[in-house]
Amino acid sequence: MPRVLSSLWVGAYLRRCQVEGAFAAVVRRGAGEAGAIFVKINRLDGTVDLYGPAPQAMVEPGEGIDRQFECLGARMEEAAANARLAREASFDPDLWIVEIEDRAGRAFLDLAPGA
Repeated sequence: MPRVLSSLWVGAYLRRCQVEGAFAAVVRRGAGEAGAIFVKINRLDGTVDLYGPAPQAMVEPGEGIDRQFECLGARMEEAAANARLAREASFDPDLWIVEIEDRAGRAFLDLAPGA
């Protein structure tokens, strides 16, 4: 099955978050075709959860699942998450960063098994 364009996936994800009552915004726009997508969940208490693409070894193909994610850090300080994202962007200039503001920490992502 062909992969959905990153730009289309991000647009649909933003819409999903907003429908669920969470504020969502693109912080960094990456390559429209195939840029990696990172998601930062701001819990509005000084901590964030960080999600990134799951390694291919963790991904299990599923009907209707285009991208799977893994948690890179839970309830971490925002400065630490921003530093991690800056490192990722230094070697992958095509990546996307989406930030969600949700006190409950809801991510609305498909997590890879074992992630």
